[in-house]
Amino acid sequence: MNRIYFDNAATTALDPRVLEAMMPYLTEKFGNPSSIYSYGRESRLAIENARKSVAKILNAHPAEIFFTSGGTESSNTAIAAALHNLGCRHIISSPIEHHATSHTVEYYHRREGVALSWVKLLPDGHIDLEDLERLLAASKDRTLVSLMHANNEIGNLLDLHAVGNICKKYNAIFHSDTVQTVGHYPFDLRNTPVHFITGAGHKFHGPKGVGILYVNENVQIQPLLHGGAQERNMRAGTENLYGIVGFAKALELAMASHAEDAAYIRELKQYMADQLKEKVGHVEFNGDAFGRSLYTVLNVSFPKSEKSEMILFNMDINGICASGGSACTSGADLGSHVIREVNSNPNQVAVRFSFCRQNTKEEIDAVVEKLNGML
Repeated sequence: MNRIYFDNAATTALDPRVLEAMMPYLTEKFGNPSSIYSYGRESRLAIENARKSVAKILNAHPAEIFFTSGGTESSNTAIAAALHNLGCRHIISSPIEHHATSHTVEYYHRREGVALSWVKLLPDGHIDLEDLERLLAASKDRTLVSLMHANNEIGNLLDLHAVGNICKKYNAIFHSDTVQTVGHYPFDLRNTPVHFITGAGHKFHGPKGVGILYVNENVQIQPLLHGGAQERNMRAGTENLYGIVGFAKALELAMASHAEDAAYIRELKQYMADQLKEKVGHVEFNGDAFGRSLYTVLNVSFPKSEKSEMILFNMDINGICASGGSACTSGADLGSHVIREVNSNPNQVAVRFSFCRQNTKEEIDAVVEKLNGML
């Protein structure tokens, strides 16, 4: 059976050109980057060239880019640093953050007594910026604001500049989980009022297990992981050499074809929405699906029935890969905390379809046809 993969917000297929760039470092160029002999120097040079490439694409300074194991480690590092190094004793976040953020801030609230506030959402799932400013104005302590750039389940996009400028007004630290947008949108970090952002290679056809943390040069932080002096004393542990090379190559390729890919994928998203409305009917789209929204994600609610409650299982046995919410909790029958916040209708079942440049309208036609028999 040919599988149709519509879960690209969870992970993407490795681009063969990325694998090609990684292969020398998986085979003959295997030296430890901390070694002083030629094998090690060769590896060190590859990492620093990757750092320069990533920094140039994001318009950051190379010294502001740190390689990590992915978005979760990056967000954990940023949040811990804001609390332990930058004097923050109050966190403002949203109820629809990825668990890499929400579980982390809840941990520090419970274990260290850090104040925690949840900013209100507007009816379409966007952050209520007036409420954010009210919370900051009322805060007696220095505050960390942690809000994701694009929601991984419904796709809503945050205005980084608007939030960053509010944070600047109240001397707050701003961390944004940008895992769904690095590699999908152009960044200009030298002109963006943010202290920390994150990225993960596997979201844009790079390898799994490698990510970045951007740390603005105006903040000084301590490492989360201790040990060796890797990543300029900021992240102990032998570097994921081939992953780092792959991350940089994937980001380079993604941004080189960004405009063309984004237009194509946006067209796929709209086409699927139109086909669902025409051929299936009785569907609703969660979040601000066709406004300020991630072009790769379409979150759809179907009427709840005995058949539709099994929709993910039935799609799977029909060779269709999609998600009922965040892929990180798809194995547990807990439902989606994001959908609970933006669509409390108990008579609907939500499915997230997420697309990439490799998907086609023919795949959408096949999925829509099969869905008709599952509802």
